[in-house]
Amino acid sequence: MAVVVVLSVVEVVAVVVVVVVVVVVVVVVVVVAVRVSIVVVVVVVVVVVVVVVVEIVSIIISITVIVILLSQTYIKK
Repeated sequence: MAVVVVLSVVEVVAVVVVVVVVVVVVVVVVVVAVRVSIVVVVVVVVVVVVVVVVEIVSIIISITVIVILLSQTYIKK
């Protein structure tokens, strides 16, 4: 049970960190985009989207694992 709680906390922290990083990257891109070509902006946007999608998938997986573990512990009782 403790492991599950730790995992979920770590996951939440990871999500917050990723969101902050994405926001910072977007702001930097918008500032730089004024001076740099559109190609760079497109590449960065694609990278950000991929990172966000991967993060969402990992959240779904971890939530699924937590639910399974919790249900197993309740079934054992």
